[in-house]
Amino acid sequence: MVIQQQVATMKAIIMRDFGGADQLKMEQVEVPIPGPEEVQIQIAYTAVNPVDWKIRTGLLQKRLPHQFPIVPGWDAAGIVTAIGENVTQFQVGDDVFAYCRKPVIQWGTYAEYICYPAKDVAYKPANLSFAQAAAIPLAGLTAWQALFDAAHLKRQEKVLIQAGAGGVGSLAIQFAKLAGAYVITTAGKQNHEYVKSLGADVIIDYRTQSTRDEIKRIAPDGLDVVFDTLGGETLKESFAYLKPEGRLVSIVEPPNQELAAKFNVHAQHVFVSPNGPELQHISDLIQAGQVQPIPVQEMPLEKAAEAQELNRQGHTQGKIVLRVH
Repeated sequence: MVIQQQVATMKAIIMRDFGGADQLKMEQVEVPIPGPEEVQIQIAYTAVNPVDWKIRTGLLQKRLPHQFPIVPGWDAAGIVTAIGENVTQFQVGDDVFAYCRKPVIQWGTYAEYICYPAKDVAYKPANLSFAQAAAIPLAGLTAWQALFDAAHLKRQEKVLIQAGAGGVGSLAIQFAKLAGAYVITTAGKQNHEYVKSLGADVIIDYRTQSTRDEIKRIAPDGLDVVFDTLGGETLKESFAYLKPEGRLVSIVEPPNQELAAKFNVHAQHVFVSPNGPELQHISDLIQAGQVQPIPVQEMPLEKAAEAQELNRQGHTQGKIVLRVH
C-alpha cells in the first residue's frame, strides 16, 4: 500500500496576468524545498518596491523573463528553516535577509517561504527588527552598486542624489557620506529634516527651487556624480549638472548616449544584482551604527495591492513593508 505524502502549502500573493492591482490575489501554493546550494527562509517581512508594480503592469516583460503564476517581491527578512546539503555558512534558526531576484520572474517574496542561493543571503543586522531589515536588501544594494560599482564615487567628490527621502535615496546619502563625498539631494520640504539627519550637505526643494540654478550655485564647475532615481525629464536634465568626464548613473532607464557624448560625460544604467558579500557589508555597517535604518510603514500581506498603489504614488518616506509572519 502506497501512502501519499501530503504536500505542505503556504499563503502567497499570486498574479496570473499583467494588469491593475486587482490582479493580486491571496492563494495557497506549495512550500518550496531548497536545492543543494539553497536555504529555505520563512519570511517574516517583505518590502514593496517600484519594480513590483512595474512587473505587475507588464512594463518589464520585454526586459525580464516572466512565467505565470507570479509571486511578486524581491526583499526578504526572516529565519532559515531548512538548508541544502552543500550549504555550510548558515544553520536552521539563523536570522537572515536577502535580495531575492531569480533569473525568471515567478517565485518571489510576497509569500511565507522562499528558497534562495545561500551565497546571496546575509545575516540580518542584530539591531534591526525584521520589518526594518526587509527594507534594506534591494534598496541598499541598488544604492551601493550605483555609487561604488558603477560611479566609483570617491572622497571629496560632489554627488547629487535625486529623491533623497526614498528607500534608495536615504541609504545612498549615508553611503556617500561614509565615503567622504559632498552630498546634495532633492526632497520636498516635509522631508528636509529627515535627509539632513542622514548627512545631506545641501537640500534642494524640487517644488520651489530650480535644481539647475542651485547646482550652478553650489558647483559652478559641475558635479562629479549624479545618481538618478527618477528617470524621464529629470534624467535628461541631469547631464547638464556634470563636469566634463563626470559620471551619471540611472537606476530607472538607460541614459541617452548621444547626450552623454554631447556633454562629454559617462552615463550608464544600473539594474541591481544579488550580492551576498555586499549585502553582508551593508549589514555590518548598520550593526556598527554607521548606517541608520530607513523608516518603514507596516501593512499586512493581505493589503499588498493597496501597498503597491501607495508606492506607485511615490511620496513615501522610506519604505512600505508587508508583514507575512
